[in-house]
Amino acid sequence: MPALRAAELADIDAMWALRTRAIRHGCRDHYAPEVIGPWSAAPAPLSYPGLVGKGGAVIAQEQGAMLGYAILDVSTGAVDAVFVDPGAGGRGIGKMMLAVLERMAIERGCTHLHLSASLNAVAFYRAAGFVDLRNAVYAHPSGVALDCVEMEKHLSGAG
Repeated sequence: MPALRAAELADIDAMWALRTRAIRHGCRDHYAPEVIGPWSAAPAPLSYPGLVGKGGAVIAQEQGAMLGYAILDVSTGAVDAVFVDPGAGGRGIGKMMLAVLERMAIERGCTHLHLSASLNAVAFYRAAGFVDLRNAVYAHPSGVALDCVEMEKHLSGAG
C-alpha cells in the first residue's frame, strides 16, 4: 500500500505533471479533444503554493514514485484536487487520499466539503458519500468551458 505524506512546495511541478497525465487519460471519454488540449496544457494555478503551504495537500507515493495527490483548501472546505496517476488507478489511492482530506477538514472544524467534479470523477465522489447539488459549467483559466457537477459531503464528527 502506498505511503502518504504532506506535500511540499518542491512537489508542485511533479504534482502538476501527474495531473496533466490524469486529465489526458481519464477525461478523454467525457470531454472533447478541443477541451482536453487547452485544459491539460494550462500551467499550475497561482493558488497551489498557498494551498500546499497551509498544509492542505497530501501525496501518495510508493518506492519514491508519486502515485497521486489531493488538495484541500483548509480555509473553505473546498476539495481542489484529487488526482491519481493513470498507471496506479483502481488501487483505492484516491479514496485513501480523500479520507485524509476529510480528517483534515474535521480537525479544522469544517462541517462539510464541497467541490466541482469533472464528469469522469462524479461516480468516484458519489461512492465516497458526496451528493450532487447541480450541474454547472466551470470557466477554466485556459479559456475552455468544462461541464462539471457541484457536489458536497456533510462530515460526521465535525462541528
